[in-house]
Amino acid sequence: MATGVTANRAELIAIANSVASEKMIDKAIVIEAMEDAIQRAARTRYGQEMDIRAKLDANNGDLRLWRVVEVVEEVDDLYKQVDVKGAQKLQPGAVVGDYLVDPLPPIEFGRIQAQAAKQTIFQKVRDAERERQYEEFKDRAGEIITGVVKRVEFGHIVVDLGRAEGVIRRDAQIPREVVRVNDRIRSLILKVVRENRGPQIFLSRAHPDFMKKLFAQEVPEIYDGIIEIKAAARDPGSRAKIGVISHDSSIDPVGACVGMKGSRVQAVVQEMQGEKIDIIPWSPDTATFVVNALQPANVARVVIDEEEDRIEVVVPDDQLSLAIGRRGQNVRLASQLTGKGIDILTEADASEKRQKEFTERTEMFQNELDVDETLAQLLVAEGFGALEEVAYVELDELAGIEGFDEDLAQELQSRAAEALERREAADREERQGLGVEDALAELPYLTEAMLVTLGKAGIKTLDDLADLATDELVEKKRAEPRRRNDEAPRRDRPENKGGVLGEYGLSDEQGNEIIMAARAHWFADEDAAPVDGAEQQEA
Repeated sequence: MATGVTANRAELIAIANSVASEKMIDKAIVIEAMEDAIQRAARTRYGQEMDIRAKLDANNGDLRLWRVVEVVEEVDDLYKQVDVKGAQKLQPGAVVGDYLVDPLPPIEFGRIQAQAAKQTIFQKVRDAERERQYEEFKDRAGEIITGVVKRVEFGHIVVDLGRAEGVIRRDAQIPREVVRVNDRIRSLILKVVRENRGPQIFLSRAHPDFMKKLFAQEVPEIYDGIIEIKAAARDPGSRAKIGVISHDSSIDPVGACVGMKGSRVQAVVQEMQGEKIDIIPWSPDTATFVVNALQPANVARVVIDEEEDRIEVVVPDDQLSLAIGRRGQNVRLASQLTGKGIDILTEADASEKRQKEFTERTEMFQNELDVDETLAQLLVAEGFGALEEVAYVELDELAGIEGFDEDLAQELQSRAAEALERREAADREERQGLGVEDALAELPYLTEAMLVTLGKAGIKTLDDLADLATDELVEKKRAEPRRRNDEAPRRDRPENKGGVLGEYGLSDEQGNEIIMAARAHWFADEDAAPVDGAEQQEA
């Protein structure tokens, strides 16, 4: 009999060691799972109401089983309490309030109890294994990892990472890449998400950071921090651009990334399934960087619109198709690389655009200022494009234009101010016709033109405006690369129409101030709320 018990103890410890080693978890967790399973089985045998504890010695397999009872004056729960008289049998000298240990005899596991114990141990071990996987991978986002393709499900690739599984979703794969089961594959750990069924490890081969990490592996200067990849953009499986800069003037960043006879860049290209990579010198000067980013096209001129956050690039007529690229690929990647919207124009287009703007501004000044065409053209040629510029510019600057004098400058400013007043009056009339409250006109920064825009958007009261978030009010429309007429619109990101007043160039701080001013009456109403009952009487 003793031999059988010893063998059983040895078997328990052997199982615990084996499971801990196989699942790579702490042996103490397995022992705890076994103790929990034994406790559950003992409660089934002696009663679920009992507070039963089990202790398994991790070294020799000794098992102790007991129940815990509280010493009380009057017993209410026979399973968890004992009176003073009964307590003396368990422990002489026990007093009310003590907790005593009542040893229990070992139990025999039946088929049902054994199955339940097995399920409990498996669940505990599985939970511990999932937690271990999450702890191992949660801080590794952004790393490149190598795994083996385990299976392909609904277009998603499941990768065996050794101690866990990762998934490369369809949109994170390189298009037209053929992957087979048991292939070794490298990918970027995109993110790790904790879920009930275990940690979900999302991998990617299409993310720009995957290309950055590959270059860091192939180019020692990048790994050492001598060369830095400042920006990257990809059209997975087709073409990519990276902007690089060297922190050591003696090292050429482009040459270092290309390598001897292109050996370094070719290693990255092969891993990315032949994706062509343009390596571009990064520059803090936006115009210079845009010119570099549009390579191999030659750029004639760059005009930066800071307010619209867009860049107008003028290229020779024979360079237009090269600058735009197949299906707009070159300009799209350049736009992603620089973070700016890029409009590509030919010399003829740019000249036509300038002429159109010149004509429109000339006509506006003729009509609004009641001047002849020559004088209006002179104002436009001097860089004036709006009535506000004429009305509020320093008088000396306006009088300093060739052919102007102080009297003419004063007359022009007076006419510009009158024209602005006429515009404001017309906007006010339209705003009132839309039903926009006068209270909105008292808010900071809002002009009558802005109020008309709000009214057309259905925002007519303080409460309507107060319900908006700052970005809903002033966010600028996201800049999109200019495309040709025969090019299909992009569908890889949601459209951003911007805030209601996004076209007026208000800052987030100004937008927040407007909204808080619109909400001020809410707090005023709370302060003016009548008190009731005893409070009113006391007041």
